Amino acid sequence: MQQVAGADHATIVVRIGAPATLPMADLRNNIDLNADWTARDLARIWHPCTQMKDHETLPLLPIKRARGVWLEDFNGKRYLDGISSWWVNLFGHSNPRINAAICRQLEELEHVIFAGFTHASGIRLAEHLVELSPPGLTRCFFADNGSAAVEVALKMSFHYWRNLGKTRKSKFITLANSYHGETLGALAVGDVDLYRATYGPLLMDVLTVPSPDCYLREPGETWAAYSARQFEHMEATLAAHADDVAAVIVEPLVQCAGNMRMYDPSYLTLLRAACDRHDVHLIADEIAVGFGRTGTMFACQQAGISPDFLCLSKGLTGGYLPLSVVMTGEKTYQAFYDDYTKLNAFLHSHSYTGNALACAAALATLEIFRDEPVLARNRELAQRLATSVAHLADHPRVAEIRQHGMTLAIELVRNKATREPFDWRERRGLRIYRHALECGALLRPIGNVVYFMPPYVITPDEIDLLARIATQGIELATCD
Repeated sequence: MQQVAGADHATIVVRIGAPATLPMADLRNNIDLNADWTARDLARIWHPCTQMKDHETLPLLPIKRARGVWLEDFNGKRYLDGISSWWVNLFGHSNPRINAAICRQLEELEHVIFAGFTHASGIRLAEHLVELSPPGLTRCFFADNGSAAVEVALKMSFHYWRNLGKTRKSKFITLANSYHGETLGALAVGDVDLYRATYGPLLMDVLTVPSPDCYLREPGETWAAYSARQFEHMEATLAAHADDVAAVIVEPLVQCAGNMRMYDPSYLTLLRAACDRHDVHLIADEIAVGFGRTGTMFACQQAGISPDFLCLSKGLTGGYLPLSVVMTGEKTYQAFYDDYTKLNAFLHSHSYTGNALACAAALATLEIFRDEPVLARNRELAQRLATSVAHLADHPRVAEIRQHGMTLAIELVRNKATREPFDWRERRGLRIYRHALECGALLRPIGNVVYFMPPYVITPDEIDLLARIATQGIELATCD
């Protein structure tokens, strides 16, 4: 038995390896309150990133309420949200401060067209983002989600060069194993076959260079040395194609959907200098890694650089509402600033651009960073994450434990010495996912990589609980 002190909850008892019990009234009546909601869902809803046939054997979980790091289903069972509900939740579910900000906004304005109109929450949010972001990013273009932000950045870069008369600059360079979203432009500059391969005939051609993914470094080679060596591929590609390239797009420090592979900040420093030298834009996709995930407010700050375009979403609203933003500088902005008849304006639009409720949630989220020692506290939590799984470093099926700040990943392999991977069709990660749910935790491995990306309000004891559940799941999933 394990006693678990949940954030803002009384102490509860969870039997590791067995489901939590139903509330007493439902237990007496033998009623599964989840079942009806599940049946109604499966009759009508098509879920994202899911082979729906899996739900013939894999239970769908309807969630009734959530608070802090805990989700609760209709039977009263709770689950520790170890992945921030797809990397979006920073300060816990039902956060009182963000709740209050949305309620105040709701009483004044829910939404208004953002073409020709504006509102206080959008203006304040833009001002705050400019204060927090790397130097030179002075303009904010709002959109609805991460993929939309990437689309905006790609189009804005292409259109910028066109407005300057450099019409040859229409290609993009991307890293192998990268992921930037699933709309067609974003998908084209990604390189994860699971998402991309089917739609290949629909996608524009891009230039793909080897990733600085440090999992692939030689024994004894440092992250910085390997990243510098891998940069030679990028330098050669830029030198050969600069006249045709609009921008390079990267996920700074962590390729999240690409199995949480990581690299050294020095690669970004080299990349910024090379983009300047070859007159090519740098797009930093910090949709997943921004807002403290890697240890600094933005991952680019660890390299001391400013991109030409910074794409933000996910944690921007604290996990509450869809919102994204592309930040850029005055030089870009002025390239579009002209008489209407020149047809140089950037005419990209979304109906819910600058939604007032989403902006209010984002503003409240950023104010928490302003008013509380979030990054300092995260450094302590990140150390606890590392300590909690340090015992797995010698596990015969663990090839590597890697970490940037509040993102930690454990790579599972069939053979530790050769790093032979498990066959993806064995779905080892799914076994860990099932085990974690049984034990009251949400862990959603990517292939054979178990990762922790929890809300920043998680406690050290809750981190230890996640680690114990993950360790048990790894043992069960790799024992044969």
